[in-house]
Amino acid sequence: MQHRGGPAGFLKVIDDHTLAFADFTRNRQYISVGNLAENNKVCMFLMDYTTRTRIKIWGTAEVVKDDSALLETVTDKHYKGRVERAVRLHVESWDVNCRQHITERFTKSEIEQMMEPLRERIAVLEAELKAIRAPVAQQQPK
Repeated sequence: MQHRGGPAGFLKVIDDHTLAFADFTRNRQYISVGNLAENNKVCMFLMDYTTRTRIKIWGTAEVVKDDSALLETVTDKHYKGRVERAVRLHVESWDVNCRQHITERFTKSEIEQMMEPLRERIAVLEAELKAIRAPVAQQQPK
């Protein structure tokens, strides 16, 4: 498969043994659909770089075009891509992978969230420094 991803949460849990995700129009490639027509056995790697966690999921996939409830489930109203079909994955097995060689990474949003307290602290310190320097600057001869 060659899944193009989507916004956070694009992979939907349908039930205890089934996952699904949207396949969008206009990618001009039918690699996933073509490969699944030949061999519908799949393995997915789900990565969380922040916690250095990787889950492997093995299963059987099917391309679904005519299930309006499933298509609605995988559609994200806030994402601009148009859903052409869904891919439903029947999970047969899963495993948590070793985290030893997973490089920790963060999204821009996560970094911004971590930086906000630091920015606030810098603003407080700059205000204190300005207040300390103000009387000294007034005493300097001109």
